[in-house]
Order: sequence, then C-alpha cells, then structure tokens
Amino acid sequence: MVDFDGLEQADVAAALVTGPTHRLTRHTTRFRDLIPFWRPGQEAGIALAGPDLRPLLRALDLAGSDRPAPLITVPQPPAPGGPPGQVLCAVSCTAVDPAESDADGSVLLLATPVRSESSGAAARQHVTADRAEDLARYEALLSAVPQVVWRMTADQRETFTLVGRLGETGGGLWNPAGPGFSWMDAVHPKDHDAFAAQWAATARGDALLDAVVRIRQEGDPVRYRHMRIVTVPVLRDGAVAEWIGTVADAEDQWRVRTRDRLLERVSAVSSTDNLSRVFATTAAAVVPDLTDALAIFQLRYPDEADAGNLYATRVRTALANGVPPLGPIDDDFALGALSRETIDRRRTQMITFPPGQPPEGLVSDASAAWMERAQATSIALIPIVIDGRTAALAAASSCLGNPPPAEIELGLLEEVLRSVEEPLRRTLELRSLRNTALTLQRSFLITPPQIRGGELAAVYHPASTTAEIGGDWYDATVLPDGALALSIGDVAGHDLQAATEMTKASSMLRALVYTADTDGPARTLSRLDQVTHGVSTAALITAMHAVLRPTTGHRWQVSLSNAGHPPPLLIPATGHPRHLNDAATPDLPLCVTPGAARHEGQFDLHDGDTLLLYTDGLVEKRGTDLSESMAQLTHRVAALTSPDRSLSALLKDLLPLAGEAIDDIAVIAFRADRTRHPTA
Repeated sequence: MVDFDGLEQADVAAALVTGPTHRLTRHTTRFRDLIPFWRPGQEAGIALAGPDLRPLLRALDLAGSDRPAPLITVPQPPAPGGPPGQVLCAVSCTAVDPAESDADGSVLLLATPVRSESSGAAARQHVTADRAEDLARYEALLSAVPQVVWRMTADQRETFTLVGRLGETGGGLWNPAGPGFSWMDAVHPKDHDAFAAQWAATARGDALLDAVVRIRQEGDPVRYRHMRIVTVPVLRDGAVAEWIGTVADAEDQWRVRTRDRLLERVSAVSSTDNLSRVFATTAAAVVPDLTDALAIFQLRYPDEADAGNLYATRVRTALANGVPPLGPIDDDFALGALSRETIDRRRTQMITFPPGQPPEGLVSDASAAWMERAQATSIALIPIVIDGRTAALAAASSCLGNPPPAEIELGLLEEVLRSVEEPLRRTLELRSLRNTALTLQRSFLITPPQIRGGELAAVYHPASTTAEIGGDWYDATVLPDGALALSIGDVAGHDLQAATEMTKASSMLRALVYTADTDGPARTLSRLDQVTHGVSTAALITAMHAVLRPTTGHRWQVSLSNAGHPPPLLIPATGHPRHLNDAATPDLPLCVTPGAARHEGQFDLHDGDTLLLYTDGLVEKRGTDLSESMAQLTHRVAALTSPDRSLSALLKDLLPLAGEAIDDIAVIAFRADRTRHPTA
C-alpha cells in the first residue's frame, strides 16, 4: 500500500489514481491546495479539461514508460481582490504495482512547483511547442473521421460546428432555430430523461458523457437516427464555460447490439413446448425497446359452416410503463379488414396518425378508445407465418405520444418474431397432437347419467402439456335393479400403453359390475384383479368401486371397496367434510398380488350429503406432504360448498389453475337429493 502518511510530510503534492479513466482516489493536503478543482472520485478527463492540462493527461496514460515528466501550468483561484493566478509544476506519473496499491491499474502522481525564472521560461517554451504539435495532430485526426465536432454555449442554446462530415453522407441532424429551443429538443422522447441525467452528471464532473441516443433528422419531425455522442465540459474558474463534443453515426452499431440482445432473450423458448411461454417471452423482449405496446393473437381459421369469418384469441400482451391497460375482449372474436389483409398478404403493415387519433374504421371501437387513452401514434400488424400460413398476428403500437418506430426498429421487431416461428410451429404441432390425444382420452369417459333422487357430476383435467395420454378414468353405471355403481381408477404411466390398459380395466370393470348380480364391490374388484393378471400388462392399477342403493327415508346405502386408492371424501349436508378412511380402508392395488384379500365398508348418504371420488392428481402438490394436501382439500371443499352451488360448479372450482397440476385429475361425485326427477 502507498504510504500516504509519509507523503503527507514531503514537500511534494501526491495523489493516487486508479483505472483506465484515472479516477482520483487518494491525495495529500499539498495536492489539494495545488489542484483544488480535482475532487476525489472524479475522472481525470473531467477535472483536467483544457489545453494547459492535456500534457498531464498524456503523462497519466503513459505512466511506466520512459517519457520525461512534463511541465504543466495549473490555474489557481484568485487572491482576494486580485486576478486568477497560475503555478508552473513538474509532474511525475509512476505505475504502482498492484501489491503496493489500493487497486489494479493505479498510478502515483507527484507534482512539484517550479520556482526558478529560467526553469519557468523553458517550461513555457515546452508547453507552447507541445500545444502546436497537439493541435496539428488533432486537426489531422478530425479531418479523417466521419463525425461532427461541435462546440456549444454553456446554456446549450447555440451550437457551432467545428468539423463536420455527417451532412456529406446524408445524415444531417436537426438544428433548432428560434427562441425557446435547445439542442436537447432533438433527442428522442424515450431517450430524453436518461440522456439529460447523463449530461447533468457530466456537468457536475461525475463522469464523461459517452452515449448512443436517437437524434431527430433534419427536415423530418418524426424521423430519428441513432448517434453516438461524446462530450466534455470546458471549465473556467470551476464553472462550465462551454461544451466540446463529437457526434458520430451509430445506427449499424445499435442495430447489431440490440439484435443480439433481443435474440438472446427469446432464445430461451427454443426448446419449450409451452405456447403461452413462447408468446410471453417474445412480448417481454421487445417492450419497451422496440414498441410501447404489443398484443399477440392466435388465429382460428373457419370451418365450412362459418367460412365468412376469421377469429382470433388474444393470448399475450406487454405494455410499457404508463401505457393504460387494454380493455377486455371476447376469447374468440372476428378480425377486421386490416387484420385480414395482413394475414392474407403475410406482410407487415404500419399505419401512423396523430396522437390518439387513429383513422376512422381502422380498428374496432374498443381499440380506437384505447388508442385515444394511450395517445397512440401508430399501429403495426406483423404476421407470424408457420408453413406458409399465418398462425398468429402481432399488433404493436407506439404510445404516450412517442414517434412511430423507425424502419430499423420495425425490422428488428419482425426479426424477433420470426425467430420464434420454429418453436411456435413445434408447439402448435404438439398442441394439435395433444388435443387429438385428449379427444381420444375423453372418448373413454362416460357422460354421467341422470339419476332419480340424486345429482351426479364428473370432470377430467389433464396435467400434461405434451401429447401424452394419462391412465385416469371414472365411470358410472345404472344397474338393472336401479342401484348406481361408481368407479374411479388410475393406471400407472403417462403414455399410450397406460391409456390402453386404462381402457381395458375400465371396460372390464363395467362388464363385471353390470353382471355381478349379488356380488358386492369387494368381490367385483377381486374378479377384476384376477382378469387383469391374465389379459393386462399394467404394472399397477389403483381403483375404487362403490354401489349406491336407494332406501327408505331419503337415504342411500353405500357399499365400497378400495384397491390402493385415495380415500373418498364425504361432504355432509351439515358439518365439515371428512375423508372416509375407516369405511374405505385401502387394500393392495390391482396387478400386485393375485388373490389378495379385498374388504368392503358400508355407510349411509342422507339427503344433501355428497360422496366425492378422485384420483391422486387432485391432492398431489410439489413440496407438500400428502396428508397435508388431503387436509387442505377438506378445507377448500368446505369453503366452496353451498346449497345454491351445483355439483358440476363445485368440481370445476376444485380444479387447480392452469399449469399447477402435476398429474392428471379425474373426479366423480354423487349428491343425494330427493327432489331430483330426471327427464328422459
């Protein structure tokens, strides 16, 4: 570490700077008195502005080389009642080894005032020659680079071009004229606040300004181009006297960097099969960088019976801060003429208009009202094409009075949306396969029959987002003697084989139940176990079978046998729901041990009582114990049950939200109700 306590006693001004920008981190008292305008934490390029101090900047850059120490003239604050002074100093810049300093890339700066007249004269000659050499080199450099070099007054009201070449290449900048205008008015509204904050930080001396912003182009009030602006303030007596800077075209640089960043964001969906995630990731990637509002619609092409309309569902939206939310729309609504034209041509279309004033008839009344509230200035419709057909439509809007997107921004938006076409195509294919699989799955499930003296409802809820088919089933059969047989089961696995074995098991159980005569549920499950050992390849089947018989006094007598299945839930007309663990003690599942003993339990359902049978997907939750989940189910049922809620509504409300279920769910329930008299 540098011994600053020792340097404090020496007759020399000492300071320590770090990093490539030479930020001042430590200094002695003599250094503070000699160079009071260089504050701790300030970069050298800010504090040492002006030609007199340029040699010191060069010496800091070349620390560690054999270049001789320069002489510099350091301005001094004026004495009371007198003019500002100057002190001629000899400086030495030494690269400090990291083991001896506070940080990597450190330089120890030593400055000693020069007192002799002869030395002063020699120093002035050296500085004059150095200035001339630097000026010649600087002018030659400026004449070779495609940029504008400018000087601006301290109040930013007047700008003077010193060297300029952008105009020669057709990239002229907007030059404000008239009172009340400043150069900052040329900055794009979206970049204005951030750029103004950077400018203020540079004026305070906190950092150099080097930024890429959109600048209005000459002759066009809404056309902007990305420019790189580098500027420093020129200080006199500690105050900003003027600004010196450069403006260089950065359109291509911005496009490449932004393209790489946006495509990296959406690359995460390249391996997903979740349609919602594809759209959500895409929308979040482009807002607010390329647009203020984005809505993505999935299209549904008409069937022969409805060939005149084209429908869409809004599946994802993303809005920048301050943009009002989109209003609700139907899940399946007809598209307008502009959307149809975009879909048919498979080409992006953009319409611009004054803030909040879309052309009449361009969009629906609800969309026009939103555009007025959002002060929208444009709408761009971008088709997402899969295998030569428009599968989705993206609608992008500039809002809050912001200018419409430039061609480069619209092109990037199109490129990002095109980048998800392949994962979107794969996802849509999987969704189509899954819909087909679910249709097949549901074809195995019966529609609950109408029951005199009771209400019956059932629901099936798939968990998988792929084309897998589960092994869950439920069944309800009215027996020849008027009794009602209920069954529910789950074949291990999530593939076509599991579905096939489920079909075998449920069909065999239905046949055995209907021909059981006086056999009870336990005997019926034993016979099913015997048959499945002979004709099924299933490794494990859990099942529950119950027979409900109406009796006098508006009661139903229930006989039930459980083959390794979750216990049923009794929801009494009065009181708290409870699991029937005693009446339905589980035996071994099917396909485990041939001839395993099967037991049977009995209980009564009174008028208003409900019997709920379910598969384990209803109570399985990641990170939650099964007993705790079953207890949560009873509390949820208690909260949802009410006399005016239908049994079908109760079952739907019990299902988890989309994407939360970790397994398929099958539920069937019976409610005793003496007022029920079904029609044919």
